[in-house]
Amino acid sequence: MKFSHSVLLSFLATTVLSATPSGAFAPHQSTTVKSLARNMVASLEPQAPPAREAPGAGYLPDWEDRPGKTPAEFMQSDLTKPDRSAMWECPLTRWNSEGIDIEQAQKEAAKMPHCPAEIRASNADNVMGRDYFATNKEKIRADLLQHGAVWLRGFDLMKDVQGHRAMYEALELEPCLDPLHSSGLRKFASERDALYEEVNKPSLRGHYIGLHCESTTKRTAAYAAFVCFQKATEGGGRFLVADGAAILAELDTALLKKLYAREIRISVSNLDIPPAFPGFLKEGIKGLVDAAVAPKFDMDLEMMYEADGKPGRLQAIEMAESPINRHPVTGLPVWFNNAHNHARKLRDRRPCGVPEVGMTEVFYADTMEPLSLEDCQEIKRASEKHITALSMEPGDVLLVDNYRALHGRDVFQGDRFHAVTWFTWDENEAWRGEERRQVEKNGLNKAINSMMDFLPKDFESNQSSK
Repeated sequence: MKFSHSVLLSFLATTVLSATPSGAFAPHQSTTVKSLARNMVASLEPQAPPAREAPGAGYLPDWEDRPGKTPAEFMQSDLTKPDRSAMWECPLTRWNSEGIDIEQAQKEAAKMPHCPAEIRASNADNVMGRDYFATNKEKIRADLLQHGAVWLRGFDLMKDVQGHRAMYEALELEPCLDPLHSSGLRKFASERDALYEEVNKPSLRGHYIGLHCESTTKRTAAYAAFVCFQKATEGGGRFLVADGAAILAELDTALLKKLYAREIRISVSNLDIPPAFPGFLKEGIKGLVDAAVAPKFDMDLEMMYEADGKPGRLQAIEMAESPINRHPVTGLPVWFNNAHNHARKLRDRRPCGVPEVGMTEVFYADTMEPLSLEDCQEIKRASEKHITALSMEPGDVLLVDNYRALHGRDVFQGDRFHAVTWFTWDENEAWRGEERRQVEKNGLNKAINSMMDFLPKDFESNQSSK
């Protein structure tokens, strides 16, 4: 049943007045009561969604407008090379987060060099082609470990699929599946070359992708190579990278201690069930989703109703995790989580083109309350201060240590084609594991990609949290 505001105002005023003993108020105070009732009604009215503003960045390198190849040219695979589609499964996440001294960790993190390191190709380097990377493999990989990311800038070799593969093979990086291969957010650009398309879909070009590690509580790629074949034809589309060590050093110490003690949980999907459904039917739907759908995503999820306070909403929520983790190789504690990307209060205040089913939220793990706006704003401030918004052009590659650096993407206009290859541990077989590609994941991957392709161009979310 719906009440008009005037009826509700009258009801509230009458209720307050009738509950007041005769003569308890002076005559003028009846106006105060009505004012109070109006304020109560106003608090019940739907509030306008928060204004959306483009997030900031600490450093924006200039564009250089270097030429690239046509799609027909850059997508050509070398069919004489072996098919790499039977790649390794994404390795399990290496957690080492117990007993971290937050203040000491911040001091250590503050000493780290700038991320990313930049290697700019000379004419002589471009003449060497693949041999440049074979010759300089040790230095490039050492820089990756020290800085967290390496921007390979101005190289002609990686302007096409064949050259990108030649580069990562010369560096002896070993491809693996995306940790969320079945999520549908990425499809293969060239499956035989272990190359995924980045989020270039027209329906998501107006969506700002916040900082995140390519990670779940269960699986995390060790490294990545993001390549630009075609920059956005009508502007935008900068690739974002930030150092997890720098963010850790920057964040308010009290907030870090709070989040580390309480841990976080992240919801990854929503299914809105009519609130009027009886309990047994809701539980049946919950059990069906848990048994039939969740396992396909290869994540440890718990199905929960109304965690974000929306009636009837069934959410798939990851297990509790520490927001800080030690790097598996260096032991350095870093900011290792996806809160900047997934917090609903941040998504609702920046360009967002994700359908409601894919909207995410970040909770304090101990109480399952969404992160407060104050905490979200501090995460935003510290993260965006250390973003380098790369002006990647055809042939540019960003190598990323996925346990050290976080990445994202700004909105863009026109057409854009970036791609990525994920890598497992190539020097530690125990960390890599023995799992190979699980072909049964392909069906869901293709189905969700098809669904996303049907969304209108420049889709924009129109639902907001408070």
